[in-house]
Amino acid sequence: MAEVKKSAPGGGGSSGSPKSGGGSPKGDRTGGWTRFVTARPRLTLLVALVLTALAVLAGGGVADRMGSGGWEDPAAESTYATEALGHRFPGSQPNLLLLVDAGAAGTDAPAVAAEARRLAERLDAEPGVDGVGSYWSTGSPALRSEDGRKAVIAARIAGEEKDAAAVLDRIAPTYRGTHGPVEVSLGGGLAVRHEMQTVIQEDLLRAELIALPLTLVLLVMVFGSAVAALLPLGVGIVAILGTNAVLRGITEFTDVSVFAQNLTTALGLGLAIDYALFVVRRYREELAAGADTYTAVRATLRTAGRTVLFSALTVAVSLAAMLVFPQYFLRSFAYAGIAVVLLAATAALTLLPAALVLLGDRVNALDMRRLLRRGRAPGQDSAGAGWARAAALVMRRAPVFAVLTTAGLVLLGLPFLGVKFGTADDRQLPVTASSRVVQDELRDGFPGDPGGGITVLAEGEATPAQYADYRERIATLDGVVRADGPVTAAGGHAYFTVVPEGETVGAEAQRAVAELRAAPAPFETSVTGQAAVLVDSKDALAERLPWAAAIVVLTTLLLVFLLTGSVLIPVQAVVLNALSLTAMFGAVVWVFQDGHLAGLLGFTPTGDIETTLPVLMFCVAFGLSMDYGVFLLSRIKEEYDATGDHEHSVRFGLRHTGGLITAAAVILAVVMVAIGTSRVTNTKMLGLGVALAVLMDAMVVRSLLVPSVMKLTGRLTWWAPGPLRRLHDRFGISESDGHNLSADPGVEEMSQKWRETTSLRG
Repeated sequence: MAEVKKSAPGGGGSSGSPKSGGGSPKGDRTGGWTRFVTARPRLTLLVALVLTALAVLAGGGVADRMGSGGWEDPAAESTYATEALGHRFPGSQPNLLLLVDAGAAGTDAPAVAAEARRLAERLDAEPGVDGVGSYWSTGSPALRSEDGRKAVIAARIAGEEKDAAAVLDRIAPTYRGTHGPVEVSLGGGLAVRHEMQTVIQEDLLRAELIALPLTLVLLVMVFGSAVAALLPLGVGIVAILGTNAVLRGITEFTDVSVFAQNLTTALGLGLAIDYALFVVRRYREELAAGADTYTAVRATLRTAGRTVLFSALTVAVSLAAMLVFPQYFLRSFAYAGIAVVLLAATAALTLLPAALVLLGDRVNALDMRRLLRRGRAPGQDSAGAGWARAAALVMRRAPVFAVLTTAGLVLLGLPFLGVKFGTADDRQLPVTASSRVVQDELRDGFPGDPGGGITVLAEGEATPAQYADYRERIATLDGVVRADGPVTAAGGHAYFTVVPEGETVGAEAQRAVAELRAAPAPFETSVTGQAAVLVDSKDALAERLPWAAAIVVLTTLLLVFLLTGSVLIPVQAVVLNALSLTAMFGAVVWVFQDGHLAGLLGFTPTGDIETTLPVLMFCVAFGLSMDYGVFLLSRIKEEYDATGDHEHSVRFGLRHTGGLITAAAVILAVVMVAIGTSRVTNTKMLGLGVALAVLMDAMVVRSLLVPSVMKLTGRLTWWAPGPLRRLHDRFGISESDGHNLSADPGVEEMSQKWRETTSLRG
């Protein structure tokens, strides 16, 4: 590892300007941090242990405080109408459905009708339950199955999501099951969301039980040493437990989606392992080069430590972009993602150095690959020569690899051009879930959807004739089958129920929402229902998507410039990262929308993709791609600063990080696939989709596309105009800052103390 930068001949970039040896401000700051985190390593680890224990207590029961919704825009017209209707007309917005199965006797049998009315009266008397109605009280054909064997009792449980779930937990055992001549099952939106939350918690526990042992095995294979393998796993566990405590605190102030826990586990293990891999690998390289423990720790923090910090910032920025959206489903992933990234980086840069100081060269203990290594030094990269040869081959045929790889990635992404956006419903659950069974019965066996349709809220005084005229007008609109109502209340409030053509949230229903909102009326109208919520959600995403994209792109350009001092490399990073996501988006449509592999993967295709999922997957996968990109670019930049040889630096970077990035990607993919074993379709899509994106980025983009593109751009890769060069010289971040460790009296003093302590222990 070269300690002093050399001028890059003709490079013209900031990396080509030499910097002085000892006395570098960056080196001094790094040395100060090293002394801070390693001066009392046992105390550091003890404090971390205490804080982790407190996090376990603080984060306990966090899942019970989370919600399973969050796809709607809280400022949208549909949200306002839903809340107003729930307050004034609870029966218009049922979220609990009791499916009453009368069997062969039929719903109109006297004994069946009497029992159903008794159940409805009892439900109406329950605290927290409003707007109870049924087939037996209204005679509505929409509440009776076409075969006459089943009918529905509908109700609304009022209150916030968590309060309503508590009421459901209390009353469900009373109503579910056999009651005289009828069998009762529970469905409706609230029951679906509540069961989804339970399934997600169960699946997350199973994913952790799958991922942790597999991750440990892979880490042992990567490091050889069982001791070294345990360090990244420990960092990941600390990050996960700490993030759960953070999320528990956030639930005191705002809603948080239960889906965010999946991201906590995935990123907590994945990124913590990435960062710890990078740090431990560099530390072992320094030991193998002859450095003592303290010098190796300081060199590691000065190089790999800066890269880890920089990488964490890039990932956090990508995830923070989701904060611009109003849906708390997306914002929850930003809360969880930012917390887990920063905690993983903090643990990797604080706890890990302290542990390494205590371990010394015992980090290589319990070598599980001794027989395979044949005496090779522990820090040696056995696959490094192969990566260097592969890089050389790619650069010799750079145009071919660049064109073919780009064309292949674009081809894999083509199915996304046919994407159709929808909303999550009960079909996210497995077919055996009790609430899903009820919803399937309602969807397939009833002439209408008791919990669906479109509702128009009318506010303002009107005469019966005006109401009737409005109903007749909206009944003739495109996409509308019929309009019923009005149901009126005091104060000039009424509502109409509109049955759209086709699926509840299909294209016809969405067009009907637009027609209803444009229809003239003698009073104020607000439109809600599942189709209206979807329309408003898509509008909110479309309005804020440019802002989110601008945050991700501009901050990525800035951060990569600060790392490299180049104008071209940041642009390359954004474009190549975007290309790495094409396979993921194409697969999402081909598999989950169109239904290919549905039987193998165990989900029900609905013909659309939940609207917020592509945004979430982009932010997560883009951030992870930048994570690997930073690892590679930082090592290339370090060598280019030292030698000024562009092609050699690219080969060097791949030689020293290719195996590391691939190992990290495989481990993260294992974690994401474990998440993808979930029985909830959206979680399955997130886990498997991001796993594919990570593997494509590490094995295709970083291995083939990056070296071929950097070969084509040549020395121009490192160019920057004069003002930007000076900006980078002042504020830039680099692994190689020209600080000579041997010339630093503080380092020598600490190294001497460490050697004396080791000698005394011996």
